[in-house]
Amino acid sequence: MNAVSPLPEYLIERYIDWKSTRYEARKEEIVKLADEGQHPKAMVISCCDSRVHVTSIFGAETGEFFIHRNIANQVPPFAQDDAHHGTSAAIEFAVTVLKVEHLIVLGHSQCGGVQHCHDIYSKEIVPSPDSFVSKWVDILQSGYERVKDIQDDQKRITALEHMGVVIALENLQGFPFIRDAIESGQLTLHGIWHDIRDGGLMAINPETGEFETVR
Repeated sequence: MNAVSPLPEYLIERYIDWKSTRYEARKEEIVKLADEGQHPKAMVISCCDSRVHVTSIFGAETGEFFIHRNIANQVPPFAQDDAHHGTSAAIEFAVTVLKVEHLIVLGHSQCGGVQHCHDIYSKEIVPSPDSFVSKWVDILQSGYERVKDIQDDQKRITALEHMGVVIALENLQGFPFIRDAIESGQLTLHGIWHDIRDGGLMAINPETGEFETVR
């Protein structure tokens, strides 16, 4: 059985519109990117959530951001084994090959991955051993332990979304090539959180460690 189907017609129509308008308007720049390669200044680690539009938030064009998306914008701890490490590989390429100057972890409100982690630990749910998602959001367990005593449910979940950004940044610093890039002055780390309902953006203040509203 062939599981592959033809591309949906609505996507074909959108492609035709893009090719004849936005591509043509920036064709010279895009051809240059194709011929000379990419040189993004920043990498963004974002959630897979379709409501988080990374390039739109920052008004970015083709070639500006090296973007990696996964469930709940997480970074696993540094590990050297025979497993496949997609997130770690993307980070390694961005830092050691592309030499990005900024590495940004972008969390967001109403995150399903964070909610799933919260439900597992707050309701003491035993996840299926076959669940990739449950195993992945287990990265956030230590974050839940830090916020579990917050009494208000919504404040606790929002705090866990913030903590997801913090944990990702902590884990990033466990990668030797990240530490080297920071120490050499090549790389800076940043943590931000986006409210998808009101369009707000908060960033971690490096002096206080607190999330503060971006003007």
